[in-house]
Amino acid sequence: MIRLEGVSKSYGPKVLFEGVDWLVTPQDRIGLVGPNGSGKTTLLKILAGLESPDQGTVVAAKGVSRGYLPQEGLALAGRTVFEECLGVFDDLRQMGRELESLSRLMAELDPAGDAYREAAERFARLDAEFRQRDGYAIEARVGAVLAGLGFAKRDWVRRTEEFSGGWQARIALAKLLLARPNLLLLDEPTNHLDLEARNWLEDYLASYPHAFVLVSHDRYFLDVTVNRIVEIWNRRLHFYPGNYSRYLEARRQRIEQLEAAARQQQERIRQLETFINRFRYTASRARQVQSRIKELEKLQRIEVPPEEPQIRLRFPQPRPSGRLVAEARDLGKKYGDQVVFRGVHFTIERGDRVALVGPNGAGKSTLIRMLAGLEPPSEGELRLGHNVEPDYFAQDQYKELDPEARLLDDLSALAPRATQTELRTLLGCFLFSEDDVFKPIGVLSGGERNRYALARLLVRPSNFLLLDEPTNHLDLRAKDVLLDALRQYQGTLVFVSHDRYFIDRLATRVFEVGGGRLETYPGNYEAYLWRKQQAAQAGAEKGPGSRKEAAAPAQTAPEEPAAPRPRRINPLRLRQMRERFEELEEEIARLEAEIAETERALAVYVSAEQMRELNERWKAQKSRLEAALAEWEQLGQAVEQAEAADVY
Repeated sequence: MIRLEGVSKSYGPKVLFEGVDWLVTPQDRIGLVGPNGSGKTTLLKILAGLESPDQGTVVAAKGVSRGYLPQEGLALAGRTVFEECLGVFDDLRQMGRELESLSRLMAELDPAGDAYREAAERFARLDAEFRQRDGYAIEARVGAVLAGLGFAKRDWVRRTEEFSGGWQARIALAKLLLARPNLLLLDEPTNHLDLEARNWLEDYLASYPHAFVLVSHDRYFLDVTVNRIVEIWNRRLHFYPGNYSRYLEARRQRIEQLEAAARQQQERIRQLETFINRFRYTASRARQVQSRIKELEKLQRIEVPPEEPQIRLRFPQPRPSGRLVAEARDLGKKYGDQVVFRGVHFTIERGDRVALVGPNGAGKSTLIRMLAGLEPPSEGELRLGHNVEPDYFAQDQYKELDPEARLLDDLSALAPRATQTELRTLLGCFLFSEDDVFKPIGVLSGGERNRYALARLLVRPSNFLLLDEPTNHLDLRAKDVLLDALRQYQGTLVFVSHDRYFIDRLATRVFEVGGGRLETYPGNYEAYLWRKQQAAQAGAEKGPGSRKEAAAPAQTAPEEPAAPRPRRINPLRLRQMRERFEELEEEIARLEAEIAETERALAVYVSAEQMRELNERWKAQKSRLEAALAEWEQLGQAVEQAEAADVY
């Protein structure tokens, strides 16, 4: 379909790639990967015909259509969202108008005349093409794509210039998907999508009828959408069958083989040079020496490019908080007449890593701001526990930074005990290298400043981190650094992220926010989806009207009896109550530890069978804990009453 032959591209002295040969076939589903600055976006633009190579040729088959989605720089204006997307079908809409015109004309013409016959033939040809191209369903197709990408119906009639850059990128993506080019070229298509929109896009691409090449820093998205990885490495293209996870393993094996071959070659070179140097001036060995010199000259040296170092950063751990970190009772939030949520109950305990999920506008950011103390509740109660120190990372956190401070100086002031090498390594993980570390914060772009704000947060974390979309603007390497740091972190974490891999590896609990409610689930996102699926299947099996809802007979509530006066308790009985109270405290601590262990196991999805067993174990442990807590509370009240009666 499109062939690259001997393609090379440079910017000044920097060579991005050279001698590239690549054939993109009609059914390819390709993930394009490589380090930052390796030329992924440039290669996409060459495939799209928007840039020319310095050397080599790009040959496209006749009739191939290409659609390119850039990372940024999109600005749409002048039409509503729905009209903008309908514009993709201008030729079909023109065809539809001509069909209507022909239909009216035929109604006025004599069916026996030549003019009618010509009009009827034209109508038949157009109608067949119109139906073949699904022309009668274009409005339904536009609606389906807009809904899938998260546009509410009320937004369809809003003008495109009213939307932010992220939503404009969604509109551009919608137009590309509706146009269905033969080759779809997507540069970071998930950057501005929430989880629901990403899930929808994954399903859409699974049934896409043509080829696509995409760049993404979302591992899960790459795993479920592509069947081939093309890597730009050491100025060459390397091809791997399978998804991203298979690529990582195959790449590791290839590098090991390359390193082994390079070691063998170096050993052979050493042997040749030793022989040449030893017998260079020995006449009887002159022929053998010349033979080895020629072999050495012909040897094509195996080059093993230096690997990026594996960064493992250990950050100072925060001082511990109390066991209960946050508790909500009948919590509600509204803005004017708009209710975000109401009647919300939850507890967050020390060590929890809670992922907030739900559609855009459901209230995730509102809830995280309420936990940070930046938004007051409209009703109910939200309280933090003992020694809890919240620290909030907003989507626009960069606005809080000093624009005059240089990156390295600002970071050094936060972490005076860290060495310059350690701080520069950390900044390098977040894509600030060489002289970038001496830049003032004020000259950075919004995305760069957000990346720096995240690195800054990790240097001195509090014991209750509240992170709103921390993975935005991060590449795969920086995400790995952040993920490792947060998995080592011993405090409590509540976060919003649209990266499935990040949530699956990090979360121990999931809070689903939506429809004015909040539901809690143990485990990671995979476990959450499994539970939702099980609940949906159970509801489908029951069917409508299957619930037995017998109306209870009306009863008059008995009057509350007067509180009895405290009675004296036998001192032996009181001692037994105290001993049992202490036993229950130990049992509760043990059950909480068991539940935490089960929830950690639930956070790693292995199979449906294992999930079912762990789920049953978790329910049983929770039931025992609730019973123990109830008995502990009753005993505590009884002991207090006995002490109040001065029985001892």
